[in-house]
Amino acid sequence: MKGIFENKIVFVTGSTRGIGLHIAKKFSLNGAKVFLNGRDQKFFKSAIEFIPDAQIIKGDLTNPATLKKVTDELKERVKNIDILVCNLGSGSSVKPGDENNDEWKRMFELNFFSAVNIIDLLKSELIKRSGSILCISSICGNKVIDGAPLTYSCSKAALNAYVKCSANLFGEKGIRINAIAPGNILFEGSSWDKKIKQNKKLTDNILKNKVPLSRFGNPEEIADLACFLSSPKAAFVTGSIWDIDGGQSF
Repeated sequence: MKGIFENKIVFVTGSTRGIGLHIAKKFSLNGAKVFLNGRDQKFFKSAIEFIPDAQIIKGDLTNPATLKKVTDELKERVKNIDILVCNLGSGSSVKPGDENNDEWKRMFELNFFSAVNIIDLLKSELIKRSGSILCISSICGNKVIDGAPLTYSCSKAALNAYVKCSANLFGEKGIRINAIAPGNILFEGSSWDKKIKQNKKLTDNILKNKVPLSRFGNPEEIADLACFLSSPKAAFVTGSIWDIDGGQSF
C-alpha cells in the first residue's frame, strides 16, 4: 500500500501517543500529510520524532470552545481533508457499580461526543473530497467484558451505534464511515503495560483463558487495518464495526 495516500490529508485525534500515533505513522509512511492532535505538551516532542513530517494541532476535543479552535486551525492550514480518524478515548473509569452522574458525562464526552462533534464540524470538508471517517472504538462496545467499566462500555456502544446509524446519511454525501473495535492492545504506557508490571501471572492467565490467539495485539496491527479501511481497497465498506481482538469477542 506504499504511496496509496499520496497527497491525502489525514487528521487523527488523540494521536500524540499510543494507538493514534501508530495509526498516523502508518498513514505517513504511505504518503499522507498527517496532522496529529493532543492536549498534553509533554508528548509532542516524541510524537514529532516518531513522525518527522507530521504537524500537531494542540487542543482538548472534549471542550466545545477548544474543539472549534482546533478545527478552525486545521482548515486554515489545509484546503481539504480526506480522512478523519477519531481515536480520542479512554477506558480509565470507576469500577462497575461506582458510577455517578459526573463520571457518566465525562466518559461520554471523551469516548462519544469527542468523535461526533468533530465529525459534525469537519463533515463539510470531507464531503468536498468524498472522504472517509474512521472511529476507534472497543470490543467493550460490542460485548460484555468482565470488569470493564460500564461508563466505557456504554459510551463505546453508543459510538458503534452512531457509525452504523449514520452510514446511510453519510453515504448519500459520498462519505464512508467505519469503526475498529480493538481488544487487548499492548504498548508502552498502556493500561495493559501497567497491569503486566503489577501482576504478570494474572495477565498471562487472562490471555490464555479469554483470547483464542493467547497474546496481546499491537498498535501496528490496528494501524494496518485503519489504513485498509480508509483506502480505495475498502471503497465498498461502510457502516461496519471491525473487531481486532485475537478472537476474544467470538
